[in-house]
This record gives sequence, C-alpha cells and structure tokens, in this order.
Amino acid sequence: MSDGIGLALAGGGPEGAIYEIGALRALDEAIDGLDLNDLTVYVGVSAGGFIAANLANRLTTAQMCRAIVKTDPGEHPFIPETFLQPAVKEILQRGGRVPRLLLESIREALSHPGDPGVADAMLRLSRALPISIFDNEPIRAYLERIYSIKGRTDDFRRLRRPLFVVGSDLEAGRAVRFGEPGLDHVPISRAVQASTALPGLYPPVEIDGHYYVDGVLLKTLHASVALDHGAKLPFCINPIVPVDLRPGDDGAPPGFLLDRGLPSVLSQTFRTLIRSRLQAGLDAYGTRYRNSQVVLFEPPRDDYRMFFTNIFTFSSRRAVCEHAYEVTRLQLRARREDLEPILARHGLSFAPGVLEEPNRSLWRGVGMDDEAREIGHEHTLDRLGRSLDRLEALLDRQGPG
Repeated sequence: MSDGIGLALAGGGPEGAIYEIGALRALDEAIDGLDLNDLTVYVGVSAGGFIAANLANRLTTAQMCRAIVKTDPGEHPFIPETFLQPAVKEILQRGGRVPRLLLESIREALSHPGDPGVADAMLRLSRALPISIFDNEPIRAYLERIYSIKGRTDDFRRLRRPLFVVGSDLEAGRAVRFGEPGLDHVPISRAVQASTALPGLYPPVEIDGHYYVDGVLLKTLHASVALDHGAKLPFCINPIVPVDLRPGDDGAPPGFLLDRGLPSVLSQTFRTLIRSRLQAGLDAYGTRYRNSQVVLFEPPRDDYRMFFTNIFTFSSRRAVCEHAYEVTRLQLRARREDLEPILARHGLSFAPGVLEEPNRSLWRGVGMDDEAREIGHEHTLDRLGRSLDRLEALLDRQGPG
C-alpha cells in the first residue's frame, strides 16, 4: 500500500477522462513505489469519479490505456459516445406537454385581456424544454457491467481502499460524498452517474428520493476530501483549464473564440470559472493542511489540443491520451528538483532513466504495438450519427402537435 498517498481527480467529460488516463500512466511509470491501485484514498468528481472508481477497482493504468483503442479479452470497451446518447424519452415527454401548456397560456390571456402576459406565457411554455439533451443511464449500465466481472465490485463497502465520488444535492445545494457512511449503500455506478450529471446535458439522478447532479458545481477538485481521510500527499489531476489565445500567440486573431460560436465561448467561460475556483481552494489548503502537500498536474494554458480536439474519433482519442502522457512527463522533468524531496518524505522516488528516455512510447509501455492499436479502430462518429437519426425519426413520428 502507498501509505498516506491519495488521488483526487477533477471532471472534464470524456476528453477529460482520457487526459487523466494518459497523465496517470505517466505518473505510474515515472514514480517508484507508487501503486495507483493501492492508495490510501481515492476521490473523484464527474469524469474523475469514473477514473478513480476504476483504479479503486484494481483496473490498471495500462488496462485503461488499452481500453481507449481496443478491447481487452473479457472486458467491455471504453466508447466515448456512451456519454452522449440522446435523451429521447425526456425530449418526447417534454414535447408532449406543449399543447396543454399552450392551451393554458391562451386561456390565461383570454381571462385577462388587458394584460399582454407574453413573459408569463413564455415562462409557462419553458416547462416543455428538456432538462437534458443526453441520457446518462448508459453510463450507469456500462459501469455496472465492468464492475461486475473479474472480482470487481459495484459496492463502495467491498472495496479494499476508500473511494469517494462527489456529487451535488440539487435541492439542498450542497456537496455529498458517495462512499461515506449513509451514502455508501449507493452503487458505485449510480454514484458516478450522479456525479457526471451536468445540468442541461444530463438529467439529475434520483437516489433515495433526492436528486443529485454534477459535483463540479460546488468545487472543482475536492482534494480536501482526500486530505480529510488521511492523505498526506494527494496527487491531483485537473484536465480543464482555460485556453490562452492572446493576439499573436500561435496566430490566433482577436475574436477567434467568438467566430467559433456559442459552444466555444461557453467552454472558455466554464473553464475560467472552474480554474479560478480550483486555485482558491489550493491556496486555502496551505493553511488548513500544514502537514500535507498537494501535487497538481494539469494542461498548460496554451494547450490548444485539449480545448479544440473532438475525441469522438479513434485517432483523436489516441492522440489526447498520448498528449497527456507526454505533457505530464515534461512537467515531471521540469519539476523534478522540487518534487524529489516531497516524494522522498513518503518513500517514493523517480524511477531511474524513465524520464530521460527521449523516445519512450506510451503504447509499447502498455503492451501494444502500432499494428495492435489499429485493431481497436471503431467508427464512433457513424454510431453517434445513427443515434441522432433514430432521435430524428422518433420526433417525426411524434408529429407537430
């Protein structure tokens, strides 16, 4: 057991999960004495909860790297579009409310002819808007499958080491820690489903009469959970940082994000808020946890690949994992002088020669050559397109009313 060593992983959607896998593989190789499957405590929020739960269930970094591009014998493949299945049932149910809500609005307008009531009518009709565009039940079902084989468990209480998956109680507006007494009966797969339920994208998850959503709404990393449960050296990974596109950098002109539309503007805004809140939390740890040391890894601000990459292609998934691996190796080399005494205090050290090896391959290190990587080539965009086609067909059958 890596005594006193913890892990705290932030969210970031499918691309964030893949980034964390690559970064963790770099740490796994570079640090002697670090057993990522036998830590003092695991903490994850949103996509980080998915990765933390895998590690706590003894899935290795090598297995997770291979799962990105191929399916190990007896394993279920990691398919990113599992995270983006259209919420067909929710959309149809909400759409079915439109006639009744429209009739109520007309009745209200006729009963108060002197009051335009446009705002009230629009507010009433807004109840027909779907609360999510994607279905997160496939996420739960996928995790339930992989945690039910090879001696793994979907039960927090049966894990060898503590795991905490952080979510938010929607109606109470507070963070909850699935895995703690009182919430440790919740299946791990259900807890991860709740922790990844970002409002607008995924529906809240009902558990014991309460509704839970993404834990990132209240905190970015929740490293304090690891510190509170005995971690003196929590390794933290945050894949979500705002991109720096100042004029002149890499040829990006002013207004570049605006030209890319609303999704890019919202993404940059969300990332900025997340990173600012993370920094505030890290600053507070120095006072609150004087005998502990938090070690954070994240992409640099000029990391355009993490901001603009579409991981719903085979080559992009592979590239993000490779990129995270290389970036983390570079950061370990750059910070080696500072990190060595910190690691030594906890019985860890840098593996001789690993960081100095110039052409070290992520894929060779996990037992794959170039030919084997091609086995896992799956046409994910085609499958996502078919899902959208099915949604369109269902909407057509629903009719205009």
